[in-house]
Amino acid sequence: MNDAKPTADPHDDDTASSEATRTTLHELADAGVSVWLDDLNRPMITDGDLQEYVERGVLGVTTNPTIFATALSEGDAYSAQVATLAGSTVDEAVFALTTEDVRNACDVLAPVHAATDGLDGRVSIEVDPRLAKDTRGTVEMAKRLWAEIDRPNLLVKIPATVEGLPAIAQTLAEGISVNVTLIFGLDRYRGVMNAYLTGLEQAREHGRDLSTIHSVASFFVSRVDAEIDGRLEEIGSEEALALRGRAGLANARLAYQAFEEVFSTPRWHNLADDGAHVQRPLWASTGVKNPDYPDTLYVTELVAPSTVNTMPSKTLEATVDHGALTGDTITGRYAEAQQVLDDLERVGVSYAEVVELLETEGVDKFEKSWAELLESVQTELDKAVADA
Repeated sequence: MNDAKPTADPHDDDTASSEATRTTLHELADAGVSVWLDDLNRPMITDGDLQEYVERGVLGVTTNPTIFATALSEGDAYSAQVATLAGSTVDEAVFALTTEDVRNACDVLAPVHAATDGLDGRVSIEVDPRLAKDTRGTVEMAKRLWAEIDRPNLLVKIPATVEGLPAIAQTLAEGISVNVTLIFGLDRYRGVMNAYLTGLEQAREHGRDLSTIHSVASFFVSRVDAEIDGRLEEIGSEEALALRGRAGLANARLAYQAFEEVFSTPRWHNLADDGAHVQRPLWASTGVKNPDYPDTLYVTELVAPSTVNTMPSKTLEATVDHGALTGDTITGRYAEAQQVLDDLERVGVSYAEVVELLETEGVDKFEKSWAELLESVQTELDKAVADA
């Protein structure tokens, strides 16, 4: 496999970080883990906070409807642009507001993108979550976002629903780089990787340069533990309780095993020979939900080459402050991980039921956040019209 780590240090310039200023984030990059920040708002860009994160070792940014809804409800950073959008529909206004932030963030990350030959320096924006079960609508929205933001370091986020899989392939075939989100189960993850390879094959048939297409597959971690831990506590047996806090890591490690398998097949190597990049696993939902667990659990225990870890700022700061790296904590632990899932089934926790529920809940949560975003923007638009 290629793409194991950044091909160049994005901080290796005339003002390069000295050893004294290196952080755990740089150490993770050395181990093949790209640290991305799971947060974005306009003040972060205009006040220089995002640039500071980059200087500390952050190599990318992810966003979602919840993050945008929060950003737009706080302060007046968006008021001036909202005023120019008076008379627009709320959907038009949300599109303009969010794409503006992501475009500007792409520009901040552009030097990282250049220094890593396009591997990192990526900023993600999600298609309208109301389209999660609409294949054609998702593809059309992805094309609109790609054209509007018009930056090579953009990733368009598409959820890994059944309807999302063909949308992923079709979007990639258009030459658009994709962040596949809301992956919880191993079977669905294999479907995502198949969609990626299919998309690349179609892109090649269309004569596209495969080296310009990038993708990550966002595999959610802490939500798996939160759901399964609750079920284990309801069961209450000693064996069940001993399994708490182990499912999320086991699931992610088995996902990495699947990643290694798929990206070592002849089908993959045929694409790699034409310049294709691996679709890196991205560990998402890496902030612990249980305060009894170490706050860097889903960082230090998920270290392996060719991965991304997108962290909320609290988890990122904890990692810099006291994250203790012990090398690769994934490869070679697949039998142990499979045993955890087997033990869960034996005590009465259905893996298939859990991952299906989490996907449904994930889509619902994003839709609710989107509704909140629309409501808050509509309120601001109404004010702008009244003040005009």
